[in-house]
Amino acid sequence: MFILFMFVLGIVVGSFLNVVIYRVPMKESIVLPPSHCQTCNSRLKPQDLIPIVSWIILKGRCRYCGTSVSYRYAFVEFIVGVLFVFTYIQVGIGSELIRFLLITSLLIPIIFIDIDHFIIPDQLNIFGLILFIILNLVFSFIPWLDAVLGATVGMVPLLVLVLLTRGNGMGLGDVKLMAMLGLFLGWELALLSLFLSFILGGFLGVVLLITKVKGRKEPMPFGPWIAIATLISMHWGDSIIKWYISIIMI
Repeated sequence: MFILFMFVLGIVVGSFLNVVIYRVPMKESIVLPPSHCQTCNSRLKPQDLIPIVSWIILKGRCRYCGTSVSYRYAFVEFIVGVLFVFTYIQVGIGSELIRFLLITSLLIPIIFIDIDHFIIPDQLNIFGLILFIILNLVFSFIPWLDAVLGATVGMVPLLVLVLLTRGNGMGLGDVKLMAMLGLFLGWELALLSLFLSFILGGFLGVVLLITKVKGRKEPMPFGPWIAIATLISMHWGDSIIKWYISIIMI
């Protein structure tokens, strides 16, 4: 029953995150105006806003004007529901669950906004910073020195890359994102996340170039790989580090 509760909670949060993904880059309020069709401007009723279910029942179309509604709305809701269930199974009930769910909820809009607009809004990084301070004051989940070292280790390599490439290879949004996430992770997991993000981003970049989906001079967002690497580090980082140390100590 709690797994079902976590899934329902996740898809409800995912529905809100869809609003964040659409409105924040447009510099619009995430509260007002209420949810409405972007084509006919009709205000959506409660039966139109049931996560996943409404999209399926309405066959991916607006009830009022028939305009097609992207499948991604339902996809985001579903993936957040799955991540909430997975996180609960991984860490159980406790303060760690709260921390992981909040970080996950922060990373999802960062992924999709960067994919759509090649930006990571400062509002999300600032919110993450405030969130970290509150959580660490309440739960003391990481020593403050380790958090500061994590932010430093996370941001400095990316900042150097930005300066060397004059912003052509990396944006300051990625630097700020890695600094904020480094606070949550501490220096060891921040370093691992940075390493994994380059591996994931580099691998996909090669694949896209080989398949000619992207050209050599076309930009590719790096924020999603930082976010995915952070999720990996959160759940399996300690095991990965122990495994790596066991190899080099042989």
